[in-house]
Amino acid sequence: MKLLRFGPAGQEKPGVLDEQGQIRDLSGIVADFAGAGVSLDTIAHIDSLDLAALPLAAPEQRIGACLGWVPNFYCIGLNYARHAAEAGMDKPQEPILFSKAASALSGPFDPVVIPEGSEKTDWEAELGVIIGRPVHNISQDKALSCVAGYCTVNDISERAWQLEHGGQWIKGKSAPTFGPVGPYIVTADEVPDPQALAVKLSLNGETMQDSGTADMIFGVAEIIAYMSRFMTLLPGDLISTGTPEGVGMGANPPRFLRAGDEMTLEVGPLGAQRLPVVAAG
Repeated sequence: MKLLRFGPAGQEKPGVLDEQGQIRDLSGIVADFAGAGVSLDTIAHIDSLDLAALPLAAPEQRIGACLGWVPNFYCIGLNYARHAAEAGMDKPQEPILFSKAASALSGPFDPVVIPEGSEKTDWEAELGVIIGRPVHNISQDKALSCVAGYCTVNDISERAWQLEHGGQWIKGKSAPTFGPVGPYIVTADEVPDPQALAVKLSLNGETMQDSGTADMIFGVAEIIAYMSRFMTLLPGDLISTGTPEGVGMGANPPRFLRAGDEMTLEVGPLGAQRLPVVAAG
């Protein structure tokens, strides 16, 4: 299934695409796609419904972030071999784990706002993994069983704030609109192999990233198993699994986002984002 949230910003309703690609309103079934709203049990219940019996949403709806909120917004750094090479860094021996602020969540067609004082705002097309049940100390061979679904993520990053101010990367990852997600949650049954997905991003029509999840250093199952050694992952947690080569920081000379730019990106069958870039204020 393809699950989504539609409607004006701040008033989104949960929905599902039917076989004709029309949006069916799920607001009488689930309050929102967040926390227990994306648990494996809830998704199984939605899958059991007769979608044709659900109300049709009005046409020409705005599509919002596919998750209404997240308990945790985790990210994995330097997780593609060629991206580590372009950054001039050795491949990590263990997954590099950091967080984005949950308040960075944004819609897949909403403007990305360059923060005041930013000079190095960058793009990162990534595969997002949504957890569907509490997980602690799970083995790698069972790790994918806890995945509710997958989504396209753009891990927008302010490189100076991330790398030139000391401390944790979260400072450069968390400005408002720095976490576009969606347009869809594609349920795990429709993604049999998360290590076989194309990852692409274009800037103003020019291809910047064109790779695939096969280049990951640590695959999705390994990431989940590794993280679950140190914490309990919760239903609705989002893990952004790293970006391939082709980020602005790695260009020669480096290239960063400016007002008036437009990014388009997609990960396999998870749906495409189209993101205009605007200046703060």
